[in-house]
Amino acid sequence: MATTTIRVSEETHEALRALAASTGEPMGRLIERAVEHLRAEKFFAELDQAYDRLHADADASAEEAAERKEWEATLADGLDVDDV
Repeated sequence: MATTTIRVSEETHEALRALAASTGEPMGRLIERAVEHLRAEKFFAELDQAYDRLHADADASAEEAAERKEWEATLADGLDVDDV
């Protein structure tokens, strides 16, 4: 895997070094995990905003609820509750 160098403050470097020592993970892996956490956080924040916009529009919200109700019929896939 190709790598690159980034500049961080001494405080950030020290925090990474301490985390690496306490977790046993390399600093690079800790940065990868932090970036992935931030990406997921951003994704879910945008998802929340999209649902807020959807629920602010009564027509769109009703349409989405009706579509979800149609899909609920496929959940059991035609099986009886006892068969699941």
